[in-house]
Amino acid sequence: MPDKHLSTQFDSELNGVSSRAMELGGLVESQIRQAIHALSEFSAESAARVLEVEDQVNAMEVEIDRELSSIIARRQPTARDLRLLIAISKATANLERVGDEAAKIARMVQSILGKSGGARSLPASELRVASDLASGLLRKALDAFARLDTGTAVAILKEDDLIDKEFDGFVRKLITYMMEDPRTISASLDLLFLAKAIERIGDHAKNIAELIIYIVKGADVRHTSIENIESAVQ
Repeated sequence: MPDKHLSTQFDSELNGVSSRAMELGGLVESQIRQAIHALSEFSAESAARVLEVEDQVNAMEVEIDRELSSIIARRQPTARDLRLLIAISKATANLERVGDEAAKIARMVQSILGKSGGARSLPASELRVASDLASGLLRKALDAFARLDTGTAVAILKEDDLIDKEFDGFVRKLITYMMEDPRTISASLDLLFLAKAIERIGDHAKNIAELIIYIVKGADVRHTSIENIESAVQ
């Protein structure tokens, strides 16, 4: 009976820290939505909202890491339980970095709004496609992480290529603008900074998807071809 009691307590602690990680994910998702709105509408109000929760995201990451360290020290988990705790720590770090990218977008929007014309006269709206892809990818990654769904994880790894293609196409377009009119160079560089932040959000979603496979299969699939990943999941 005591062993069952300890096991139940451990399960409760695992569920608790997992829930906190998902709560952080929801907070970061809202940051991204506000950042995308700030960018597409050049909204100072939305940009300010993104930055308002930055400290909360940072504090939650520290709190979750402290809780994870405590569980590992007290329970000394092994096998899948240990992989889960390690993966939650890494996923939390990725989520905090997504929040950083959202904050970068918000600050850049504020900077653009403080200038005359500039980036607002360039195709900033075209970043919306990549933004929606990155936001959707993170949402899928969080849902898959909650369900430990390796099939969706593999699909996310494939979908990340779409964001990379959008980024490459946008960069080519900005280069064309800069070559045709050197006066657009400064504004184009602002938009390039924004596009890179969006691409990184997709990269962090991809990292979370890789962690799902690590938890379930015990395989580290970082820097691995999609063919090998599919083989590891089967």
